[in-house]
Amino acid sequence: MLDILYYLAIFAFVAASIVVGGLLWRSYAEGVSPTAGLFRARQEPRLDVVAQTNLDGRRRLVLIRRDDTEHLIMTGGPVDVVIETGIKDGKPVVSSGVVVEPTFSRPARTAGKTEA
Repeated sequence: MLDILYYLAIFAFVAASIVVGGLLWRSYAEGVSPTAGLFRARQEPRLDVVAQTNLDGRRRLVLIRRDDTEHLIMTGGPVDVVIETGIKDGKPVVSSGVVVEPTFSRPARTAGKTEA
């Protein structure tokens, strides 16, 4: 019975030594303190793909968020194109409790033709 506990203690010591050695090697390779990897806060990612949709077999529209600003990009054609940049966020603007819908400068299309 004591032999099993003895071998289990040796195995635990070797496993702990490997883990500590790996942490020390990682901190040495990154050039930071050994405890910095254990206790540092995780950074929020600065870049995120919000939405994407296929236009056709080759082209795709991608909405990318970077630092609370969104950019609309078309990829996959002969040249990648930035369609719109500086979009603050995709949420409707709330002003004094009233939701403000976006307005468009183009007039609405009328269906049908008028005869003279």
